[in-house]
Amino acid sequence: MLAMGSARIIRVARADEGVAATTLRDGIAALQEELGVSAEFPPEVEEAAAAAAANPRLPELDRTDLPFVTIDPESSMDLDQALHLERDGDGYVVHYAIADVAAFVSPGDPIDVEANKRGETLYAADAKIPLHPKVLSEDAASLLPDQVRPALLWTHKLDATGEGTDTFVERALVRSRAKLSYDGVQEMFDGEGFGDTDYAESLALLKEIGEKRIALEAARGGVNLPLRDQEISVEGDQWSLEYRDMLPVEDWNAQISLLTGFAAADLMVYARVGLLRTLPEPDHRDVQRLHRTARALGLEWPAEMLYPDFIRSLDGKNGKHAAMAIACTRLLRGSGYASFNGELPELTEHSALANEYMHVTAPLRRLIDRYAGEVCLTLCADQPVPEWVIAAFTTLPETMRASSRNSGAYERGVVDLVEAGLLSHRVGETFDAVVVEVDEDDKQKGSITVEEPAIEARVTGSSPLPLGEEVQVRLETADVAARKVAFTIA
Repeated sequence: MLAMGSARIIRVARADEGVAATTLRDGIAALQEELGVSAEFPPEVEEAAAAAAANPRLPELDRTDLPFVTIDPESSMDLDQALHLERDGDGYVVHYAIADVAAFVSPGDPIDVEANKRGETLYAADAKIPLHPKVLSEDAASLLPDQVRPALLWTHKLDATGEGTDTFVERALVRSRAKLSYDGVQEMFDGEGFGDTDYAESLALLKEIGEKRIALEAARGGVNLPLRDQEISVEGDQWSLEYRDMLPVEDWNAQISLLTGFAAADLMVYARVGLLRTLPEPDHRDVQRLHRTARALGLEWPAEMLYPDFIRSLDGKNGKHAAMAIACTRLLRGSGYASFNGELPELTEHSALANEYMHVTAPLRRLIDRYAGEVCLTLCADQPVPEWVIAAFTTLPETMRASSRNSGAYERGVVDLVEAGLLSHRVGETFDAVVVEVDEDDKQKGSITVEEPAIEARVTGSSPLPLGEEVQVRLETADVAARKVAFTIA
């Protein structure tokens, strides 16, 4: 099906019974077996996790006075991050608490060994394959509301423009005051207000700081592709699928995570020890090819306009713009991880972020964040990096590459399964669609998006496909067992 890297399943609301729900469960089970992944953990891992949950290593510093909140999708229980924002003269202080997985997991214990096999949590529909047992990831280590939790507490000082001026990270006890959702917080900003809570003043600053950080991102030349997500509902015998655009609050919230990733990279690069998330600069030939694509789509791209500024001008809801955004994913290929101890790697920057960067804000869901967080903690404490962290430098990049491949395959497999199930009774029908991708080797083949239902699929024509144009397509195949959907130009 569609290999453009844009589809993500955000939500599945489904009944326990019904043909559609049963088909989805059976199809996901087959996909998990095919990929060799399972939500179940070996008994010794579950036992170790239960013991760790009952006896965490707690820090002495107590910052439960800070009214933290978490902001996540409504159904999320693996809460890695909690934030508290405050003014500091004409600048700001950002307190960002990150779940302290190392308070529960020891190097070489069964939980650690299993996490190093998995690499990251796999998300698709509500069939999550967690990195850690739920007794940790959705309970004892999660920053759930009204619970005292060990955390890595990042303190960032920002100037009036939102630029970071100082960072420190230390272990501390924290307590979230509320588990907030993106939709709920957006409604607060759009008119409902923040109520009479001890976190109202903090939360009100999220938009102000977020927008300033977005402006800094634009000034740096950061790239943010306007790709839409797919959202799925399965109710009994009924499937439904629609597109979903990111809410402004999600972008503001993401800027706090990015701020922390930039600060972490700065700490490690300065000390010449650590891990980095990297992406090489785009090949100039790819940028030239994108200029030709823009011309073919009738989109104005002045020669003097840099590609990040052009991408920022695109609207993902416009068919031609969506096709252009998908073509621009070519510029984001080749991301990886680099480890270093004493000598910096040849490539240190993440070109799409236009900055040095490292993941440190999702240790419940991504293995490498725990290691990078430990490096930053010891650097701020002026202590040597633990040997167990250094020893993992040689294997972590490949572990994360492998888990990323698994994650992509799992996500795509479930999307394909749901799309096939949604269309299985409509073979032979025609649909309005937009051609969003044309194969380089065969211009008669490519990819389309259908607005209703929200499908992204392969298409074949009898002549070269008109990129970015509206077309009518006929559904030729919708095979649930094979997870395959195929259209032809009508």
